[in-house]
Amino acid sequence: MSALHALLNDPGAAGTWQLVPARSSVRFKNKTFWGLATVTGKFGDVSATGQISANGAVSGRLDIRASSLKTGIGKRDEHLRSADFFDVENHPDIRVEVTALKPTGDDTADLTATLTARGVSRPMPLSATITPLGDGTVQLTAQTSVDRTTFGVSGNMIGMMPATTTLLADVVFAKA
Repeated sequence: MSALHALLNDPGAAGTWQLVPARSSVRFKNKTFWGLATVTGKFGDVSATGQISANGAVSGRLDIRASSLKTGIGKRDEHLRSADFFDVENHPDIRVEVTALKPTGDDTADLTATLTARGVSRPMPLSATITPLGDGTVQLTAQTSVDRTTFGVSGNMIGMMPATTTLLADVVFAKA
């Protein structure tokens, strides 16, 4: 039996799981300058909870404070927080809600997830690698691409940026 299947079938795993912020990161990357450069950023204020039910069903919610993004360039960060992009004044949070998990391999699963940004919610295809760690925590690693313009994140000076943004999460959960 795989480690993922063992986790989902372990009665001791049932219950609430909390994000371990110091061991977790949520990032994005987007091409710019007509594909010649890549802008990367990290969200510093992230919280999450997850549930594993007695029958192995999984659900959870990841909350990201949009204003916590950092790319390493202050003026760019200010612009990304503006109404051109994340509009943090009116939409301070980005949310990922997971309503189901379907194992697809020994340590991989497809998650039924919804991404909400700028008040717009859309289904988000999300495949993840899930690894129980030796200290009783569980690491979930996922990457997906989204069309940011479908969420109203449309800032694009003179066509320099394609609409596709890659989202990356490497998050660790501990049993509450």
